Amino acid sequence: MYKLTAFKPNGEKILDESFEAKNDAEAKELGKTMLEEKELLETTHRCTSPAGKLLLFHV
Repeated sequence: MYKLTAFKPNGEKILDESFEAKNDAEAKELGKTMLEEKELLETTHRCTSPAGKLLLFHV
C-alpha cells in the first residue's frame, strides 16, 4: 500500500489516501494523477512506499 498525503499551509491534512500499485514508478504516476485530478499538485504533498521511501514530495 502506498500513501498519498497533501496539506494546507497551516499543516492541516486535506488528502490522506492509500492506494495499491505494482511498483514505485507506477505509484509515482498514480499519485501525480490523483493530485492533478483533485487540483492539489501545487500544494504541499508527499507519496510514500510501503517501505517508507519518499516517491513524491512538494513543499
